[in-house]
Amino acid sequence: MQANADEVALLGRIAEALERIAPAAPKAIDLSSADGFVWQGETGQLTPVPHVAAVPLDLLKGINRSRDTLVANTERFAIGFAANNALLWGARGQGKSSLVKSVHAHCAGTGDEPRLKLIEIHREDIATLPTLLGLLRSAPQRVILFCDDLSFDAGETTYKSLKAALEGGLEGRPENVLFYATSNRRHLLPRDMMDNERATAINPGDAVEEKVSLSDRFGLWLGFHACSQDEYLAMVDAYHRHFDLPGEPGELHKSALEWSTTRGARSGRVAWQFIQDAAGQAGRSLGF
Repeated sequence: MQANADEVALLGRIAEALERIAPAAPKAIDLSSADGFVWQGETGQLTPVPHVAAVPLDLLKGINRSRDTLVANTERFAIGFAANNALLWGARGQGKSSLVKSVHAHCAGTGDEPRLKLIEIHREDIATLPTLLGLLRSAPQRVILFCDDLSFDAGETTYKSLKAALEGGLEGRPENVLFYATSNRRHLLPRDMMDNERATAINPGDAVEEKVSLSDRFGLWLGFHACSQDEYLAMVDAYHRHFDLPGEPGELHKSALEWSTTRGARSGRVAWQFIQDAAGQAGRSLGF
């Protein structure tokens, strides 16, 4: 009997030791402290963002179709209906990231506890995306995960984590999570990387398909292209009215066009930079 008692005591000590070294069960993330968060992949923590800098939707000019499509998709998701992951791709400075933040603010709802949260994940933390999704699965809120300027360089394999997290895996993407990303590339991977795969693979078609299929995980592809002169001036006019800045339209347009010439581009970003300069000359500060 004494031997049995010793064995029981030994098993008890072993069980206690295993409990101490076992990883703690994931805890549900508390999202009630803010509307927006930034995911810190190294520490597995969410940093609250007290104020998300969102431009009012009606100030985003020249992207009406993309705006309306993303708003409709997000509104469906916010009220509990099915919706698609979205990839916003195209020219720099055309309002891709601004649109995501503005649409979130528009669809989040009002009251003490907005129904929709925004969490930014940096591209270098994509490998930890499955961990974040596991934590969000039991959250009562609905969440948009947002990755700005998403792309992968030659030799990177973390895109496989993104593919599995978006639609693959046994559990699949949590019902309360949607993924929005912006990129300058439609297929997220550099062309030379795909060409190299085609040249060196035993089955070139399958190798390239593996890379291209990443973009297919996004049900919505919203393209952003260089704006026209009229669209650029409409952006300038909208900001000018919103902030009630001094100046006549004719002189304003002339200065705005000269500004865009010095930058070598017309875009929403350039329009905003021009307005910031005009506001500074008028002794004004800007902010949303």
